[in-house]
Amino acid sequence: MKTYYRPIVQTDPSRPDHALTLAGGWAWFSKVELLSRELPPQRISALDLPAEMRDRLTAPRPEIARLDLAQPQIMGILNVTPDSFSDGGQHNGLKEAVAHARQMLEQGADILDIGGESTRPGAEEVERTREIDRTAPVIAALRETLNVPISIDTRKQEVAEAAIGAGADLVNDVSGFTFDDALLPFVGQNKRPVCVMHSLGDPTTMQDDPSYEAVLLDIYDFLETQVAALVAAGVPRDQIMVDPGIGFGKTVAHNLALLKRISLFHSLGCPILLGVSRKKFIGTLGNAPEPKDRAAGSVALALAAVAQGVQALRVHDVFETRSALNLWQAVSG
Repeated sequence: MKTYYRPIVQTDPSRPDHALTLAGGWAWFSKVELLSRELPPQRISALDLPAEMRDRLTAPRPEIARLDLAQPQIMGILNVTPDSFSDGGQHNGLKEAVAHARQMLEQGADILDIGGESTRPGAEEVERTREIDRTAPVIAALRETLNVPISIDTRKQEVAEAAIGAGADLVNDVSGFTFDDALLPFVGQNKRPVCVMHSLGDPTTMQDDPSYEAVLLDIYDFLETQVAALVAAGVPRDQIMVDPGIGFGKTVAHNLALLKRISLFHSLGCPILLGVSRKKFIGTLGNAPEPKDRAAGSVALALAAVAQGVQALRVHDVFETRSALNLWQAVSG
């Protein structure tokens, strides 16, 4: 029977002497929830953890693409696409893209995530040369004048290679390195920092009645397998971020189950990236049909995730997220 270890994360200033620091960051835990596919959840003291799991949960996360993961980091979304669900067509010219990137940095973004292919539900695949033409010039233009970490949001090896050649630091693959067989060995050979995300199927069909045996554990198992494959290919474990893929082949119930227990993914020994910004279920639960009106709901979920130790937030609304995060950090200490 496989056992999964979820730290029950706290940020309260009254911290017990025996509590353990989570991932070298701002949160702590003294209890752990044991999960399995066969038995009801149980609680144990953090002091009773197996040594290997204790090390995974407490080891400080080294920098990835120059990001200090001892503090929450904000990844600003820059979609240079005509059809992304929230901001399609707004930044797909070079001048507009660079201007928006600069604005996000001024508002407090720590890293920029450049994407040239919409992966909204129902989106069709973009031809690779077109995706390169959309992303590489923007990355090159930013790199000319800005010393800022840049991520390329792509599923394709050729696009990632062109982006890295233009100056990108990190490869963020929403397919979890399952779409293009050439991408995983490419990042391994280049020892490139990555983010591996879970997605159920292809964007064109992923929301067609998605189902799981146990959504939290199924996605953990997928990410565990992909992290092991990346390490075997040559990517150091401490240069891998994991993302449970909120909204990518998930119902509202699936999304909520993941967010309630997102701290489970710390036991992979990798920092966690959360991409929940302006997603449809925020509109459903927050009475905000239009994506532009979902900033408040997006920020609420971002803060809830940071309270569980999530290290990076991928967001559209950088100013609102940074403002809220500054206040949360001031209160939580």
